[in-house]
Amino acid sequence: MTDWIDRAPGLQSLDEDTRKSLAGIQPITIPKGHVLFRPGDEVTCFGVLIGGRVDVYLTGATGREILLYSIVPGDSCVQSTLGLLGDDDYSAEAVAETDVEAVMIPKRTFLDLLGRSESFRTFVFHAFAKRLQSVMQVLERVAFIRIEERLAAALLQRADAEGCVPNTHQELATAIGSVREVVSRRLEALSKKGFVTLERGAIRIVDRAGLSGLLS
Repeated sequence: MTDWIDRAPGLQSLDEDTRKSLAGIQPITIPKGHVLFRPGDEVTCFGVLIGGRVDVYLTGATGREILLYSIVPGDSCVQSTLGLLGDDDYSAEAVAETDVEAVMIPKRTFLDLLGRSESFRTFVFHAFAKRLQSVMQVLERVAFIRIEERLAAALLQRADAEGCVPNTHQELATAIGSVREVVSRRLEALSKKGFVTLERGAIRIVDRAGLSGLLS
């Protein structure tokens, strides 16, 4: 059964021969918090997400982490694509941030389809180009955008309808490419300005307009 193909964004246009080649692969469920790969692991498959979210982190020599990108249905993992094409190991870590439904296409099947299926090749490289653009945007933000602006954007993006941001200071630091101590100081400054309140285990936005005004 390949009904998962019709539930995975971007795969509906696969030709019939490619669908038959994928017929023996069934979706798997990956629980929240599971580590899909770590630096040094061999790349053995190409993952296609049907549901959920996976975050991919890069860790520096000092132990500092940065969120490279998140994978949701329709996206691809640039680490996996590069590893399969260049025969390199993973250099980052991927963690299931929610329960995930995914299909893991074995390396041999992936390379075979890439060579003979135009529709599969189009899907892979379109998703790869989209993902590469998002990685470049991360690098641009870290290199050129002020921490206050990155933090404000992250808070606004993660807040629920009531303005509550359930992330820890460390999680926010990882998301914006900073360290916890710097984020904590910036949050204190935002609190003094009346933009947010710092609550036990959460951050609450009380002035969205003021916080939005920090964005260029």
